Amino acid sequence: MRITDIQRCEVRPGRLVEWTLSPATVETARTLPDDSRPPAYIQESHIRTARSVREDGLSVPTWLGTAFDLPFRADLDTLQEALRAWTLRHETLRSGFRWAGDELRRFTLAPHSVALHREVVGDFTDADALVRHLQHRFDAVADALRWPNLIYAAVVRADSTSVYLAFDHSNVDAYSLQALPAEIHGLYTAGADSAHGPAASYVDFCEMERADADRLDDGHDIVARWREFIRRCEGTLPRFPVDLGVRPGDPLPPQKMLCEPLVDAATAAAFEAYCRPYGGSLVGLLAATSLIVGEIGGQSVYRTVVPFHTRMKSRWSESVGWYVGGAPLEVPVAADLPAALRSVRAGLQTARPLARIPLARVLQLLGTDFRPTSPDLYSIVSYVDTRGVPGSERWAELKTYGLLRVSYGDQLCAWVQRLHEGLWFASRFPDTDIAYKNLRLYVERLRDVITSVPAAVPGPVS
Repeated sequence: MRITDIQRCEVRPGRLVEWTLSPATVETARTLPDDSRPPAYIQESHIRTARSVREDGLSVPTWLGTAFDLPFRADLDTLQEALRAWTLRHETLRSGFRWAGDELRRFTLAPHSVALHREVVGDFTDADALVRHLQHRFDAVADALRWPNLIYAAVVRADSTSVYLAFDHSNVDAYSLQALPAEIHGLYTAGADSAHGPAASYVDFCEMERADADRLDDGHDIVARWREFIRRCEGTLPRFPVDLGVRPGDPLPPQKMLCEPLVDAATAAAFEAYCRPYGGSLVGLLAATSLIVGEIGGQSVYRTVVPFHTRMKSRWSESVGWYVGGAPLEVPVAADLPAALRSVRAGLQTARPLARIPLARVLQLLGTDFRPTSPDLYSIVSYVDTRGVPGSERWAELKTYGLLRVSYGDQLCAWVQRLHEGLWFASRFPDTDIAYKNLRLYVERLRDVITSVPAAVPGPVS
């Protein structure tokens, strides 16, 4: 599932149909009592950030989505039942939040209260007009500050149907989206009655994770380690350590997206084999990045926050939710790749346990005024191997994409995915000339490093 934006996911003309939660469902939600299970810290931080940015006068869409084809003309009733059955499997999709003063409280609908409303929007003959309509609708509906904040769409043609689903980030992560196309396809072809029982609830996970996090106090070792890391980052969380043409206090700039193949399958396999003694391709990607930003930005130390999934138990493997934590990584810029690999491996071994505690809770305990002015608290470089996801071998054939909304932001976020075809690179970054120049240089050097290792022999791991 290549990460891209709505403009690059092969949108084609056809008859557009949309589904949202029905008016009766929305009305029922208004009268629900509070659900005692609290939001996850990452959900609350996301919603508060959206509110803060909106109060500063800027609307910054941050939805995630997916696009994929069904290789036939879909029957709308059957597709609707498949979409509803999938929705009912995942409790977080029928759970939302409302403000009580400055407190964020949850409500959750019972499955029998959830119905979808279908609307045939009309026929689109121009792909660009269809893209503009989809982006406008996703921006309006899949918004962190409203509920419901999900929308489904299909573009029906004589020989195929393109399906689009968009969600506010509070309900999904990339892993949730990767599993979705095969699940919807299976529900369509086998019938909605074939759906397994409810998946493990992300709402339950939120309650358990928050209870664990609330046991920490400001004297805990995890908090102390974050405090020291932030101190060495000059009192903030790390940015991508090259010039992006953005200065503190500037208005939030518009962003652009860069996405392209990085290397082919054989080169990706060779890089993985080279890095395996040190922990694999994630270690290799971060090690290469540390070398490259040292070259571009003149840094002697590479600091970043590394995203890790928090699906630590198998019960969460099929659950839709935002199962992501972050760990602080700080490594000296090494002289060569083997030294960088050793340094990153050691750093990740030390840092990874810190990802189990939500960063928003840590910042709360630090007592630091982190009033967010950007949708991203920090830059990331992420790596995910997607080849084990059911149906991934057909993603290219079925035009399957993970969608990111690119709007405004002052950080550079990059994602590297291992697909069956090789490594895919995607990034959103501030729309400045210097940011594009430095990102382009980073990608070219990253490709050089990855391509150069097959002929090399890794040094001793210890």
